[in-house]
Amino acid sequence: MARPVKCRKVCMMPENIEFKPCNENNCTVVLKVEEFEAIRLIDYEGLTQEECALQMEIARTTVQNIYDSARKKIADIIVNGKILKIDGGNFEICNGAKKCNENNCPFKKI
Repeated sequence: MARPVKCRKVCMMPENIEFKPCNENNCTVVLKVEEFEAIRLIDYEGLTQEECALQMEIARTTVQNIYDSARKKIADIIVNGKILKIDGGNFEICNGAKKCNENNCPFKKI
């Protein structure tokens, strides 16, 4: 029997939720919010998968699966000129009320 899916912790919703290439291709790829968060933390903020897991309050293996899925989707978008839409997933937005595990939460910079 599969384990229940644990809710992922994300610091905020992305400011931009849709990107469109110039070639009017109607194919859209949906990147889940937690996939966006994994890309933001690992590639943009430079965290390790272990640090990302602490920040998102999930297992490192789960981060690796989310990150791999996001990278495949991003490659498909770039290579095939598809539309990127960030939407959905299983997540909870950090409200800054409790201490984050790392210093990469936007609320800590306020």
